[in-house]
Amino acid sequence: WVGGAVAASAAVPSPAPRGGATPHTRLSLLPGIPDLSLFPRSAWSAAQRGVLAELPHASLGYPDPRGLPRLRTAVAQLLVRRRGVVVSPEQVVICSGVSQAMTLLGLVLYARGERTVAAEDPGSPEHAELFAHSGMRTVRIPLDAQGPDLALLREHGVRTLVATPSHQFPSGIAYSARRRAQLLDWARSVDGLVIEDDYDGDFRYDRAPVGALQGLDPDHVAYTGSVSKSLAPGMRLGWVVVPEGLTEAIVARKRLMDLGNPALDQETLARFIERGDYDRHLRRCLRTYRERRNVLLAALARWLPGTDVTGIAAGLHVIAALPPGAGAGPALAERAAELGLSIRPLEAYSSAPPPGGRAHLVIGYAHLAPERIAEAVGLLAQVVRNAQLLRNDQADRGDQGLPAAR
Repeated sequence: WVGGAVAASAAVPSPAPRGGATPHTRLSLLPGIPDLSLFPRSAWSAAQRGVLAELPHASLGYPDPRGLPRLRTAVAQLLVRRRGVVVSPEQVVICSGVSQAMTLLGLVLYARGERTVAAEDPGSPEHAELFAHSGMRTVRIPLDAQGPDLALLREHGVRTLVATPSHQFPSGIAYSARRRAQLLDWARSVDGLVIEDDYDGDFRYDRAPVGALQGLDPDHVAYTGSVSKSLAPGMRLGWVVVPEGLTEAIVARKRLMDLGNPALDQETLARFIERGDYDRHLRRCLRTYRERRNVLLAALARWLPGTDVTGIAAGLHVIAALPPGAGAGPALAERAAELGLSIRPLEAYSSAPPPGGRAHLVIGYAHLAPERIAEAVGLLAQVVRNAQLLRNDQADRGDQGLPAAR
């Protein structure tokens, strides 16, 4: 876990409710949601038309379960160029997103005798759920500011760790160079595997992206990624790059699971990447999300002074440690829901209480227009004020020997 605070400088639009808004109007600050209105419809449509005009009839048959060669080549080149992954097209397996990649890895590891996988704490609960589907149990490994606790990892005796080293979810830290090296030393010492979930590695705003861990040791890292954050989760297109000894086992499981991803979607994504449309789209998203991040930081500074914000350098969310006295995160989430605001406390991702006894929220901002971000933060500030007033009233009544207000 890493602490700290930032100052905000962007202008803050007024958080006054829009006309017609009611307490039932839903505003969401939940993490992990891209702005689907940014989907490049014109460029995607052009790529799709080009594919349909050129695609041979034979290409509409059952696809290669590992993915079409054209897309595997495009993805391999993309990962080498943007993420520093060491990969050839033969090592890329196209999947229905990271969730299928994790499921495939779990099934293959289970078949090879593995029964336990380690996961980050705090971390994504979906990792444990996906590996449970494969019959594997999960142990949680706490983090410090540098990365996972390797002593505890060794103590558990596991040989597999699911990790988000380039932009840890949800804390936002990037594993330090030293901890990365130590983690790979551990993997080599136990002949183990680090499963790298590079869920939003392209979105880094203030400096160059941190390279993929896989690029440092391709023999002990399985790399997963997708277009769910960069294009849209409904695309259901992703990839997994595994050490050579696992590739054929992954492909065999993929063949049994669904015979491969739709050929037209694969061809279209390949053309979209080849023509430079994917890079152009990412640049547009970076500009948009950087602006929204700055609006969020300014809104928090204005409406919730004393809030410490971390994890701001990358991704689609931040961690906000609310001012002392704001109350517990889960209770705030319940009160916010009554006002039509969806928020998620850090407790949803962690087995330990938040540091410092303060409420910590995992706030997503990418999917909201700037004025909606300001509106949502204004509503959050109202929730916090109401909670503080209620506690003050209860304290006063307690001092006077009166029953607490309900």
